[in-house]
Amino acid sequence: MISSYRDLEVWKRAMTLVTDVYRTTQAFPKDEMYGLTSQVRRAASSIPANIAEGWGRNMTGEYVQFLRIARGSLLELETHIAIAENLGYISHEASRQIACRTEEIGKMLFALIAGVQRKARSRRD
Repeated sequence: MISSYRDLEVWKRAMTLVTDVYRTTQAFPKDEMYGLTSQVRRAASSIPANIAEGWGRNMTGEYVQFLRIARGSLLELETHIAIAENLGYISHEASRQIACRTEEIGKMLFALIAGVQRKARSRRD
């Protein structure tokens, strides 16, 4: 039984991704601390934060909107990681590992959005 956003597997995986992204960005150049490093970390942490915030809303529409924002942050993270790879801050392999995980989380978010919407429709019928 899911009684909290902390029970959601997608939130748990997003939290693990944030931790890994923080560790990865520790190797970024120091002059990027307020640039790309900050943007990558902010995008990553926004994913589970928006899942949690959406959960706390009392309206299905708002929950879905926050889940969509989380998906947007996921795509933002993918883009920043590609930029970091292009600049040589991370290896192709590290970039690929993060991309595989973001793809998986993206699919989970898509399924969660569809499930929440399906449940809301069945309540109205």
